[in-house]
Amino acid sequence: MTMGRTETGAIGLPEHRAQIENLYVDAMLLADEAHAAFAAQRDLGRAPGDSLRQIGLACESLKTTTRLMHIIAWLLHRRAMIAGDPGAGPNDSAARIGKPVAADWDICAGFDAPLRRIVAASERLFERIAAMEAGWDAPAITPVQALLARLEARL
Repeated sequence: MTMGRTETGAIGLPEHRAQIENLYVDAMLLADEAHAAFAAQRDLGRAPGDSLRQIGLACESLKTTTRLMHIIAWLLHRRAMIAGDPGAGPNDSAARIGKPVAADWDICAGFDAPLRRIVAASERLFERIAAMEAGWDAPAITPVQALLARLEARL
C-alpha cells in the first residue's frame, strides 16, 4: 500500500492508522462498560409496576448497543482497508458509518448519571467517527490548487 490519499480517503497515513487503533480500543471499552451498566440496571429495574422504565431501558440499551456495533464495524472495516485486505473495499456496506441512531433523552433523563454518561459518550463517539469519515473522504486540495482558486476568485 502506498502512503497518502487513496480512493477511500487518506487512510493510508500513519496518523490515521493510529486514530483507528485508538478509537477501536475506546469503542470496545465503552461497549464493555455499556453492557455491564445496562445489565446492572436491568437487574435493579425488576420491581413490579415499573414496566415502562424497563421498556425504556431495553430500548435505549438496544439503541446504544446498535450505535456501538456500527462504530466497531466501521473501525474493523477501516482496519481491514488499511491492512490491504482485498475483501474490504470502499463500496462495502461497512465502509460508511451511516445515520446515527439517536437516543431518546426524555427516557434517558430517568437513568442514573453513569448510564446517561455512557449513552452520551456513545453518541459523541459516533459523531466523531462520522466527522472523521467525512474529512477523509473529502477531496484533497493541494496548496497550489488553493492558490490558483484564490487567484481565480480575484480575477
